[in-house]
Amino acid sequence: MGNGIKFFVCMLASMVVLTIPGCNSGGSPPPPTTYTIGGTVSGLSGTGLVLQDNGGNNLLVSTNGAFTFSTPIASGGAYAISVLTQPSSPAQSCAVTNGSGTASANVVSVEVTCTTITYTIGGIVSGLSGTGLVLQDDSTDNLPVITDGSFTFATPIASGGAYAVTVLTQPTGPVQSCVVTNGSGTADADITSVQVACTTVTPGHNEWTWVSGSDTVNQAGSYGTLGTAAPTNAPWSRTRGMRWTDKSGNLWLFGGYLLDDTEEETEDINDLWKYSGTEWTWMGGLNVPGSTGVYGTQGTPSPTNVPGARDSGATWTDANGNLWLFGGIYSFQFLHVTWCLAPILYNDLWEYSAGQWTWMGGSDLGNQTGVYGTLGTASPGNLPGARAGAVTWTDLSGDFWLFGGAGLDSTETYVSFNDLWKYSAGEWTWVSGSNLANQAGSYGTQGTAAPGNVPGARSHAVSWTDLSGNLWLFGGDGFDSTGTGGVLNDLWEYSGGQWTWVSGSLSADQKGTYGTEGVAAPGSMPGARAGAVGWTDGAGNYWLFGGGGFDSTGTSGFLNDLWEFSAGEWIWMGGSNLAGQTGTYGTQGVAAPENIPGARDSAVSWTDGAGNFWLFGGESAGFFNDLWEYQQ
Repeated sequence: MGNGIKFFVCMLASMVVLTIPGCNSGGSPPPPTTYTIGGTVSGLSGTGLVLQDNGGNNLLVSTNGAFTFSTPIASGGAYAISVLTQPSSPAQSCAVTNGSGTASANVVSVEVTCTTITYTIGGIVSGLSGTGLVLQDDSTDNLPVITDGSFTFATPIASGGAYAVTVLTQPTGPVQSCVVTNGSGTADADITSVQVACTTVTPGHNEWTWVSGSDTVNQAGSYGTLGTAAPTNAPWSRTRGMRWTDKSGNLWLFGGYLLDDTEEETEDINDLWKYSGTEWTWMGGLNVPGSTGVYGTQGTPSPTNVPGARDSGATWTDANGNLWLFGGIYSFQFLHVTWCLAPILYNDLWEYSAGQWTWMGGSDLGNQTGVYGTLGTASPGNLPGARAGAVTWTDLSGDFWLFGGAGLDSTETYVSFNDLWKYSAGEWTWVSGSNLANQAGSYGTQGTAAPGNVPGARSHAVSWTDLSGNLWLFGGDGFDSTGTGGVLNDLWEYSGGQWTWVSGSLSADQKGTYGTEGVAAPGSMPGARAGAVGWTDGAGNYWLFGGGGFDSTGTSGFLNDLWEFSAGEWIWMGGSNLAGQTGTYGTQGVAAPENIPGARDSAVSWTDGAGNFWLFGGESAGFFNDLWEYQQ
């Protein structure tokens, strides 16, 4: 249209409040009106919250307070706010209110409220008959329990949070011991799997008693009269002694390594002692270190026969209660000069019966190499080489088993072995492992037996036999899966002619993972160590004490931690998770919860006829001759 007509039409349109394209002062239409969309977030404690508007405009929100989407919407446009990603660490659930509508102004009324997802912690108590049981979660949340059945802690924990259930107070009237299993983990649902099993105990049980001997190191022996028990008798302080329990439950001790009473030299001894529950009796051997052996005629007992002074020999008790001894090492050293005699390692086999020693086999000369014969075949000529620090078992058939140890190879180099031997009907059989020294372990798949599995060479490990007659082996000083030398914390089972790597590391020098005292957990594991002692209780559970190795911080030293292995899991039962701890002796003859032997290596141990555990001697800053009982 012409300019004049256009002007007239625009004037007319303005008078009737019409908007016609091109009719403004600049000749262009006005811009559309837009509004921002936002609101407020509250309760946010996790990370990763992402809000979304209209299915496409995303906004990461990291803190409580006001928020605004970056893209506005046109006046009259619809908005719809939703949660695209919920927060984590801790996990939360965020809900939107006032989240949708039509924008006619800037929107600030959207509300996003976040709440942390929590789960309850609980489980089952069984066997409770006493009063006063108090459970605790995470060292803060206490729960009194008065009866068997299910329990739930009052305070839930955030999703992904850790829980650790322990017994804060044990029941009394009657006195009970309650043990937690499945007590720790990370909550990703309501936890109902914690188990608390309570058993009634006699006062003094599950406690240490200092029974006899000195609470200071490096004591000379008090021998009394040969063959006569007396309350003043006490063996010399020593380490790496040899021990048996006879059919009557008496404890027997032979030899070991000690500091002589002039404190000028360390040397081995060959004295034989019996402890019958109240007093020590010197039964044979000499009361001075350094005695040589009297072999007599092989196979013939004699009152004058006696093995020579030694330590770290291997021992068994046969079905008739006779005591057997194999090998060991004799060593001698002046303390104030850099000089010592070369050690002598033995492979002689002895039996002690009816008060007399019989030399049963092996050499009466030191440092002999082994005669292996054919793997799996018994022969009168077979014989393990001279060694010290081997471990032993007696199986359900009464046969003796010997594994590993340290000895001399053909070049007179001190080495470790991983050979497994059986002694049955007077003959040795090389059963498993290598006839070569310093072999690395072949671990295979954890939990799976295989013909190719075999522990690495080692000495001063610990071993036991379970109720089914299977052989178990833990730790020692030796070689890991790569052939690296150090102390070990691998656990093995020998059953049906094959080895199974059960738990622990295939690498040397591992620190301990203690968890919570008294609580079984899949991740708990004693640190690598050698020279520990152990025993099997009446239920077939295995117990482990002390040794020289690595604590919870990875520090190497002498240990006094007490562990139980039950139902496939380790439980830290007492003592310290740190190395180098001194003992708490209490009152001699009186059990107490706070009593604990000091850290030590290479003590000797027994299990008496009542199933109680006994501990004698060992070394840390010196040599001990203290005798302890742990009642179960």
